[in-house]
Amino acid sequence: MSQVDKETKVEKKPKVESYDIAKSDETLHLAVDLAKFIKENRLYQNIQGKEYVNVEGWQYAGSRLGILPVVEHVVNISTDDEIKYQAKVNLLDLRSQQVVGAGFAICSNKEQGKKYYQEFAIASMAQTRAIGKAYRNILAWIIRAAGYEPTPVEEMDYAGNETSKPAVPTEKKATMKAASAAPVAEKAPVDEQVAGVRYASAKQKEEIIRLLNNPVITRQEKTKMLLNINRFDEERAAQAIEKLKKVIEDREDGQSAAA
Repeated sequence: MSQVDKETKVEKKPKVESYDIAKSDETLHLAVDLAKFIKENRLYQNIQGKEYVNVEGWQYAGSRLGILPVVEHVVNISTDDEIKYQAKVNLLDLRSQQVVGAGFAICSNKEQGKKYYQEFAIASMAQTRAIGKAYRNILAWIIRAAGYEPTPVEEMDYAGNETSKPAVPTEKKATMKAASAAPVAEKAPVDEQVAGVRYASAKQKEEIIRLLNNPVITRQEKTKMLLNINRFDEERAAQAIEKLKKVIEDREDGQSAAA
């Protein structure tokens, strides 16, 4: 094989940049990238003629800045006639290992459209809203620069918006006692389970980000994992780390053999 053929065969992977929130010129570049990513993946909803970004879009912006959410607590503040949860999320800067922001949020089955939600869904939404709120507190201007409204969709849902899509409700009215015993709660996805779940640690998330930055990992693979990283419990995070290490090793060995 000629040198020209080798050069043609080896396709250069696009460089995935990371940005520094302290540098305004870099964050403006991020806004351009963010606008394209949100539009291509439809991570927004049109509400009364304005476009609001889903929490996944806010998470993507944060991940490109090396800022990840860490759930501090999800507290049951329910009463006899209301299922209600409060969540707090901190934002961790992976470069400095410092908390750079936080967000509180609540969710209740007294809200419009949530009358029949089970308890785990109420707790999960409180956490999701807290993530969006935390990012909004420090990244709202970047979302605005990307051309979208600086309020997460989930907050608009809390405000009683009828056009945003709620999570799928259950058929029967949820009660605290019934929800805690319901079989569906046991089979719910990891991000919807609250009691007893140990979410991935900041150290595990940092290791995943480090591995994803390896040049043999494609942008599509990196984006997919970043969008799901906050749903990982400790076991899934450990499995993701081991899988990434093996993929990197296999691809690097393949490149060495090809050379």
